[in-house]
Amino acid sequence: MRFIEARLSPGGEFGLHLTIGVLLMVLSVSIFGHLASAVMGQEAITVLDLRIANWFNANHFEPMTSFMMAVSTVHMMVGVILMVVALGYHLWRRGQVYWLWALLLGVPGGMLLNVLLKYVFQRSRPEFEQPLVTLMTYSFPSGHASAATLFYGLLASYVMIARRGWSVRLGTAAACTLMVLLVAFSRVYLGAHYLSDVLAGMAGSAAWLTICITAISTLRRRREARSLSNEPRGTR
Repeated sequence: MRFIEARLSPGGEFGLHLTIGVLLMVLSVSIFGHLASAVMGQEAITVLDLRIANWFNANHFEPMTSFMMAVSTVHMMVGVILMVVALGYHLWRRGQVYWLWALLLGVPGGMLLNVLLKYVFQRSRPEFEQPLVTLMTYSFPSGHASAATLFYGLLASYVMIARRGWSVRLGTAAACTLMVLLVAFSRVYLGAHYLSDVLAGMAGSAAWLTICITAISTLRRRREARSLSNEPRGTR
């Protein structure tokens, strides 16, 4: 009972934050694993992938296509790096060292992991007679969906913890969720990825981001606990 109570305690270096982090990581990894297994095994989701991809290719229209192209372009590697630099500068100015470490470890690290996973699975991209975009890299998991999940997921987590007003917290969480879904949709709409690619990109990045934020939070709590234990009793 003491062990369970410690894991559910809001305080402590191995308290509720670690429990939630582990649960979210397990859930995200499980979703990614099921998607990868289904795609590699050519299960029913691959049929759905083809139907959705072909439907969007046959039914795209303006100005939706131009808008989706703009969303996708903004969230290419250069765009994400610029957003990371901007957020990193903000965190540095505010002295949020641990969040800065989570940002630098989470987003670039997750993007690199995504590239490695592409070479592990080596899934070809959708093919059409008249494609909207043509890319030579592998498809699974989606790099755009992955990068968006990493960046907006960390931004939402930071605001949810750093800001007090619930309107700001919920508004930021909703906006970040919308941006992730919009980026993922743009890749399917443009025929750059299958549905399962973007779902796997989001799930895999959610797992990685959870690991990073939980690890950095645990490190911060451990150092705070040690600093308190080393203070003379009269100063507490």
